[in-house]
Amino acid sequence: MLIQFLTAAGVLAVLTMVPGPDMAVVTKRAVASGWQDGLRTAGGITLGLMIWGLLTVVGLAAVLAASATGYTVIKLAGAAYLVFLGVQALLTSRRARVQVTGTLPGAPAGNPWRTGLVTNVFNPKIAVFYTGLLPTLAPTGLSPHTGMALLVLVHAALTAGWLGGYVMLLARARVFLQKPAVRRAMDRVTGVVLIGFGLKVATTHP
Repeated sequence: MLIQFLTAAGVLAVLTMVPGPDMAVVTKRAVASGWQDGLRTAGGITLGLMIWGLLTVVGLAAVLAASATGYTVIKLAGAAYLVFLGVQALLTSRRARVQVTGTLPGAPAGNPWRTGLVTNVFNPKIAVFYTGLLPTLAPTGLSPHTGMALLVLVHAALTAGWLGGYVMLLARARVFLQKPAVRRAMDRVTGVVLIGFGLKVATTHP
């Protein structure tokens, strides 16, 4: 059982480190508003994983993953939100010059916890991932519900650790990232990436 658990943790670690919408949103928030908001955004993303994990354990995520209508609604809502964040970043890149300290002009509005939570909850791929892959990784020595719950907790911990570490790396480079030319470039790149992820989400299938 230990070997199975370590194998599952390794797979989850690799999947956690693959860049996606969550990392793009955290980058945008951390660079614009500072490491505290970056960590809060990562916390919202982690909370979203816990919600998906709970739905998976009780079986609701499987219903959503199997429902074409439900999947489409969540998919389009999530895609629209990512495109909105991307457009917001592109508009920010055209605004006033960035200050070196404090909250930046044009910094993202809204609660960073909510930003992370909404980004993750409206990502239907998490439902498919949890219902399709996690059961195959769950240790056979545990009951299905216990094994799934354990892996969800592991995934949430890995996500919090990975994104938290990434935010602190961004914080160390923040003085450089706040230079007007660098900030404008970061906003533009992040905006394009978020819009790209939004379009990708909108056009994918379960």
